[in-house]
Amino acid sequence: MKFVLKGPFRENVYNLMRKIGYFFEGKELAREELVFARPLKNYPRFHLFLRIKQETNEIIFDLHLDQKEPIYKGVAAHCAEYGGEVVEKEAERIKEILRE
Repeated sequence: MKFVLKGPFRENVYNLMRKIGYFFEGKELAREELVFARPLKNYPRFHLFLRIKQETNEIIFDLHLDQKEPIYKGVAAHCAEYGGEVVEKEAERIKEILRE
């Protein structure tokens, strides 16, 4: 599920993500995105890719729910939900916290 929040933001993106319970996993260099996760335990977990647009002061969120860990070593394919009630509620929770 993709959504956009427009700034200005008072804090940097790493602090904003900690505020909503996500931890930094790394950078997706090919797509120029920052990767964050919010584990509910280990799996399932929410996975968030962020793209920051400095010129328009926006953060583009790409959120999904990983249902289980990849089965094959070295393969990123996994069972994930990109929409639905659970993902929509998490998106609303994020928006509500970051608007404060």
